[in-house]
Amino acid sequence: MSNLRIMKKTQVLVIHGGNTFKNEKDYLKYLRTRKISLEKRVRWYPVWLESALGKKFDVIAPRMPLQDNAKYRDWEILFRRYVFLLKGRFILIGSSLGGIFLAKYLSENKLPKKALSVYIICPPFNNSLPKDDLVGGFNLRPDLFLIEKNCRNLYLLFSENDDVVPVSNAEKYRKKLPGANLKIYKGKNGHFYVPKFPEIIKLIKSDLEKV
Repeated sequence: MSNLRIMKKTQVLVIHGGNTFKNEKDYLKYLRTRKISLEKRVRWYPVWLESALGKKFDVIAPRMPLQDNAKYRDWEILFRRYVFLLKGRFILIGSSLGGIFLAKYLSENKLPKKALSVYIICPPFNNSLPKDDLVGGFNLRPDLFLIEKNCRNLYLLFSENDDVVPVSNAEKYRKKLPGANLKIYKGKNGHFYVPKFPEIIKLIKSDLEKV
């Protein structure tokens, strides 16, 4: 029998962004008027993220229910099912609407096992967006302290030139989460519309080295 220890992969669960609407009329207007293109949309997750992290990681990126007309209740049901499949060391990443979703969920629920790291990327702080309405139950509770208890490392990542979620939201989160690592990048093509995000790879691998 071999004495070699088989290391389990670190699981990385990524929650994407989305949209919310106050009513069906606004939702249908969005469908009729949103910009569309035949060009392939390249984002840093999940394909690039998995490639950049390497074979020791397993990236899971579920499609959350009704992404273009999201409801917190629906996302919570599906996310909870995934959480109980995370058996070993794991990392949670939420971007945009996925970011405030993670903030809300982790501030209201104790995880079965503490996450190695949580990355909350360009999240709105409640209904503070200049162009869109944040509804659908994604509003945060006044006290967010449980988020820090649910993970060993907490990161808040923002971009100075974000035209969707203004960087002013960073200070709102910092006041609620003083123990978080806040990083504000000069520019990430607006709302982190980038094909690669090498900074997050360095952060993740740095956290693993500390374990």
